[in-house]
Amino acid sequence: MEISTRHSPAFGVARCSLSGGEVARAESGAMMATSAGVDVQAQMQGGLMKSLKRSVLGGESLFVTTFTAPAEGGWVDVAANLPGDVVVRELGGTAWNLSRGSYLCSEASVEIDTRWGGFRNLFGGEGGFLIHATGAGKVVASCYGALDVVSLGAGERLVVDAGHMVAFQEGVEMTLRRVSGTMASLKSGEGLVFEFTGPGEVLMQSRNPGALITWLTQVLPFSRS
Repeated sequence: MEISTRHSPAFGVARCSLSGGEVARAESGAMMATSAGVDVQAQMQGGLMKSLKRSVLGGESLFVTTFTAPAEGGWVDVAANLPGDVVVRELGGTAWNLSRGSYLCSEASVEIDTRWGGFRNLFGGEGGFLIHATGAGKVVASCYGALDVVSLGAGERLVVDAGHMVAFQEGVEMTLRRVSGTMASLKSGEGLVFEFTGPGEVLMQSRNPGALITWLTQVLPFSRS
């Protein structure tokens, strides 16, 4: 499967070009358009229990949309709910951990599951679990706003606000902690941060979906009723 992106960085769209009979999987509701003849099915990948685990714990939908190309091949366009960029990563035997809501689509050979991120992660707005992508093939992640990619060297560290984390490569060590001092957290508006230690890549988004929800809750009429 070949994947190309367009309309970056504000309104990213990923096009999955499929050979005859080739299959792609995407988060439910991610489809924008397909070429004629592409078969679209909603399925529970890995069975009921695994699908429930991914949905309830990982923040993804219960059903995964499966696209199968006709004999002459075809394409599928996918896009995220929030405006922002999309990024393609080839797993090649190296797993990736994605934050809730960042998974967009992948090749059929990629296994999508959930992984426990630790009790500390439970209080970082990530629900305690991360989406874990393994296998060989391409996976597409989306973000809110523009995407930043940081390549960490061995032992190199990076601190990222919890709401701005998109994904990190397997092998990168991750811990979650509060910024120094409770009063400092209240004054700065910052609370929990991820601290990453390389080697490997870390993906960040320039906007925080949680901050958007907080702002909407404050300004929409129903929030004052």
